Amino acid sequence: MLAVRLEQYGRMPVVAEVPEPVLQDSDDVIVAVEGAGVCRTDLHAIHGELADVFPTPMPFTLGHEVAGVVVQKGSAARGVDLGTKVVLHPLMTCGLCRACRRGEDQHCAEGQFVGLAVDGGMAQFVRTNARALVPLASTTDTREVAPLADAGITAYHALRREVPQLTAESVAVILGCGGLGHLAIQMLRAMSDCIIVAVDPKEAARDLAKSVGADHVAGDDAAEVVAEVSRGAGATAVFDFVGEGDAPALSVSLLGAQGLYSAVGYGGTSAIPTMELVLKELRVQGNMVGTYQDLAELIALYERGLLQSHVVSYPLAEAHRAFDDLEKGSVRGRAVLVP
Repeated sequence: MLAVRLEQYGRMPVVAEVPEPVLQDSDDVIVAVEGAGVCRTDLHAIHGELADVFPTPMPFTLGHEVAGVVVQKGSAARGVDLGTKVVLHPLMTCGLCRACRRGEDQHCAEGQFVGLAVDGGMAQFVRTNARALVPLASTTDTREVAPLADAGITAYHALRREVPQLTAESVAVILGCGGLGHLAIQMLRAMSDCIIVAVDPKEAARDLAKSVGADHVAGDDAAEVVAEVSRGAGATAVFDFVGEGDAPALSVSLLGAQGLYSAVGYGGTSAIPTMELVLKELRVQGNMVGTYQDLAELIALYERGLLQSHVVSYPLAEAHRAFDDLEKGSVRGRAVLVP
């Protein structure tokens, strides 16, 4: 089969012919991939920025945002039939450790991150375990759903934690309105009646944000817009989907008293003066993927028509073009590879 293989850090992955995956454990499943999202995490992996976190022997197959159809399953794999459309939670988890028993399976002690720790889904087939599968309706578009497995679930996880604190008077800022941000705006609109301000330097991204439910959009005038719509109180929460450059500092500067800085994007550095942190009683929250339940709830929103995933499809054999476009910031929505 064809697969997108990372052979060396700092070099573009290659599309190569590799053996198809096989069942290794009794609860394993093999999924025929119909869509694999291209994520900034893949770029971080390519550049070697995750080498210490995932010291995976090379070469390996990328791809952790995956949807497709179950074509094989082990003797102990339950809850899904052959031929079922599914989206994969990006971690293969054990179900037995303390984190899994608390329902925080993204922190599974034995978890294996597909596409980073083991071979992933930028291929014609991928191996995972039955616990990772969220069944889909037969009419669901697997290409649109694939990015929800990481981009979607991470945004949902971050928003869901703060939604109980948001009222109709609250101002919530979505910083970065690309692949994650456009999904986050729709989720927040479905879950809360708060005021949503979308911030992005690109006019096309701001137009997309407005079209999917943002109440206000801003570029370089973010501080002025937030001050105006909050009547000088500042934002209740800023969800930072960039995490690089000046985004963390901008996020904190927009917060009002007891405001939340929720980091979703990563790669940069956040430095908050302790005086500001204390006097404004600011809150800081990191977000790492999300739980299986988060993904199941997110799929329910999608299948009820409350969430649209804007995707740009690329043939698997042209994966390099998708990586290039993502690196340049020219993808409107999410890039998805189609075998």
